[in-house]
Amino acid sequence: MTYRQDRILVQEHLAHEQEAPTLGSAEAEELRTAIRRELEAQDAVLVAHYYTDPLIQSLAEETGGCVADSLEMARFGNAHPASTLVVAGVRFMGETAKILNPEKRVLMPTLEATCSLDIGCPADEFAAFCDQHPERTVVVYANTSAAVKARADWVVTSSCAEAIVDYLDSKGETILWAPDKHLGAYIQRSTQADMLLWDGSCIVHEEFKGQGVEDLRATMPGAVVLAHPESPAAVVEQADVVGSTSRLIEAVRTMDAEDFIVATDSGIFHKMHEMAPEKNLIEAPTAGQGATCRSCAHCPWMAMNGLDNVLRVLRKQDEEIHVDAATREKALIPLQRMLDFTSDRQLQVAGNA
Repeated sequence: MTYRQDRILVQEHLAHEQEAPTLGSAEAEELRTAIRRELEAQDAVLVAHYYTDPLIQSLAEETGGCVADSLEMARFGNAHPASTLVVAGVRFMGETAKILNPEKRVLMPTLEATCSLDIGCPADEFAAFCDQHPERTVVVYANTSAAVKARADWVVTSSCAEAIVDYLDSKGETILWAPDKHLGAYIQRSTQADMLLWDGSCIVHEEFKGQGVEDLRATMPGAVVLAHPESPAAVVEQADVVGSTSRLIEAVRTMDAEDFIVATDSGIFHKMHEMAPEKNLIEAPTAGQGATCRSCAHCPWMAMNGLDNVLRVLRKQDEEIHVDAATREKALIPLQRMLDFTSDRQLQVAGNA
């Protein structure tokens, strides 16, 4: 799939999506109270991504759930005794949870919440691409469908991808990488591995502009620039810290600087403010010449998760994740391979997401 086709497909998909409604404080508290009751009554736990609504993040933690990256959400669900997982995030996160927790029911506030990286890497086209390069080891990012994971040799996240690719390169293996071209190029530069990259990108990170970061930094010479490696190279090259969501949060918590220019989804600001309320956080610039921004610094699909549809799915149980057994068994192999690799090397595994 070409980059242009990828963008057209994503924009067409976005035209049908809607953000969760804005709630007043009284209405929000009423929903939170009702959700607490439903979670307890249904032996369910709420797990949420760092990019979701702060109200959902707070509720997840208050009710014994968690707020984390995509893989830690799944790991938490696997370890938690609840029989039902409510996954507030995007669809591939729910699928990953189901792959690792097949015996549990996995619900999502809306199954329409997806990801541009997932949409831009259709399983059939990706399989054909792999078939054209059978000599390469297939490494896919976590931000992919269960069907794409099932076609892979390895699944990686943003914090362990470099170590895994470096390991494969040391064994003389060549890599077929999908779907994010910016993250792939960043790893390729870091490891010097032979990598063939699928032409995909995240609609949020794609919009951060190198010139904008440079201009902003000139007005704030003491600011630290934080960038997720899904951002374009012109942004990543200016960053003081490049890493996963967990790493960027940790940087804000531990670094002495007062000002941080942050090139990732602005939903992460809630946890950053919680960890370091005295720090000043600034969104990295988006838009500019050639921009195609629909969401700017916030994912429109993450924004579809709201307290109202969390409560609705608990009551109706109609937005359930299903992964067929054959696909799940195949997808579990590269996921488990990553888990074993990171466990053996005591690496932290943190998603984009």
